[in-house]
Amino acid sequence: MPHVSAAQYGKDHIRVYKVHKDEKTGFHTVVEMTVCVLLKGEIETSYTKADNSVVVATDSMKNTVYVMAKQHPVTPPELFGAIVASHFIETYKHIHSAQVTVITHRWTRMIVGSEPHPHSFMRDGSETRNVEATANKGKGIDIRSAIAGLLVLKSTGSAFHSFVRDEYTTLPDVYDRILSTEVDCGWAWNTFQNAEEVQLGAPKFDKAWEVARKITLDTFATESSPSVQNTLYKMCEQILEKVPDVRNVDYSLPNKHYFEIDLSWHKGLKNTGKDAEVYAPQSDPNGLIQCTVTR
Repeated sequence: MPHVSAAQYGKDHIRVYKVHKDEKTGFHTVVEMTVCVLLKGEIETSYTKADNSVVVATDSMKNTVYVMAKQHPVTPPELFGAIVASHFIETYKHIHSAQVTVITHRWTRMIVGSEPHPHSFMRDGSETRNVEATANKGKGIDIRSAIAGLLVLKSTGSAFHSFVRDEYTTLPDVYDRILSTEVDCGWAWNTFQNAEEVQLGAPKFDKAWEVARKITLDTFATESSPSVQNTLYKMCEQILEKVPDVRNVDYSLPNKHYFEIDLSWHKGLKNTGKDAEVYAPQSDPNGLIQCTVTR
């Protein structure tokens, strides 16, 4: 007999902006987020019996996020996600799990006349700081922090050779190439007992984000990369070493290709190999390299 084997529902793309105004200094601090809330629990009858008595309206979820943002800190996003997720499993007895995803968008303070401006900001990239906080009734809170959309490129210092060759292979060995990717790096924390424990550990979330971002950028820039696979593994190793409360680290790195253009057809113009200066950026298809490294 058919039955509901899995179900969840919620509110996506809840856009939230919060400003903190320091009356002493006159400086404002702004945070802009996109939030998603998904709930699980004893909700099967809403699907099978049209029983809406078990449904917390998704509009109520949106309103809850706004109220929580007013009443609680929204930074670090790990704490805010844990607070919101905990609210739903504590408020509604039939809700057993709440997953809250928080995407924090970049607003960087402007520098005007060599001084930081008190209330003006700029969006200086598409990179976001992401958090997924899942509160499970009786099982604590699981949090995954992440860097997403960090676009990086280096014009040398990358190679790829000695790979499998067979009748399908056309790619030549390359000992020096452009390497570019859009970094998606995540790290899963050891399970927290409750939101209060998350709050006690709040300072370590910003530090971990800074460490992970620095390791990613420094390793990408300085290593003579034999492959994307090996480079991202080294990044994972370093993050696990520097952030002891993290149980695993994962990367997803699309390989954004830049191909040499043979211009020899135009008066013998050399633009390949050591003479290459003009390239054609490729949008697709692209390599996609993923790995999770666990302590």
